[in-house]
Amino acid sequence: MTEQPAPLASWKPPVIVATTAVSIVAGFYLGGPGLGMAVGALAAAAIVAMAVRQAPRPPIVPAPLRDLRRHVLVVTTQSLEDPHAVSQIARLCGPPEAGSPEHEIRVLVPAPRGVLDRWSCDRRKSVTLAQRYCLLSLASLAKAGLGGDARIGDEDVVLAVEDELRTFPATEVILVTSQADPQRHADEIAAELRARLRTDFLHLPASTSHPAPCKRKGDASVDPRVERSDGNG
Repeated sequence: MTEQPAPLASWKPPVIVATTAVSIVAGFYLGGPGLGMAVGALAAAAIVAMAVRQAPRPPIVPAPLRDLRRHVLVVTTQSLEDPHAVSQIARLCGPPEAGSPEHEIRVLVPAPRGVLDRWSCDRRKSVTLAQRYCLLSLASLAKAGLGGDARIGDEDVVLAVEDELRTFPATEVILVTSQADPQRHADEIAAELRARLRTDFLHLPASTSHPAPCKRKGDASVDPRVERSDGNG
């Protein structure tokens, strides 16, 4: 994923403005107009660079619902083979109540790309690997009694979710991260999705111990590793 800078805290802009003003005044006082103008130009360039990096991050809104089914988007950065994650998803997306339509489950796998792949613009290797992840993930869900389909998305996880939700009317998005994902990177992805998604969001981090009970809405037990958002932003 292309790292997105975190939004500035409310106390930072006044500090930045004050620091810039003091630097410019000090430049004029210590070095005359030449140094003052140089410091001012550097400050202006720094502010422009910060503004460019703070790209707008609008809400991610799923496509309108076409029916009354639950539409669950499972996003996984690796093949979905962790028994803990699969059991959690099975509990959350198990058989619907009697008389209710079947859930629609879609697996989204961002196509992983290495540095050499980016330089060569050759996506065949990354697409082949993503296809393998898709097949293994669907097989794991099938063993748990869940059907569904799979899609390959952009290597940027958030962008892949945003693109997929343009046409997929997700009522829930489940992000599954593995032990192969750097913890900080996985947390950043989860934090951005939690902030921007306008639908229920669930983060299933890599299991590092025996799985604990999972919950649906209204259940009495909850796995402390599962982070949920209700989609209200």
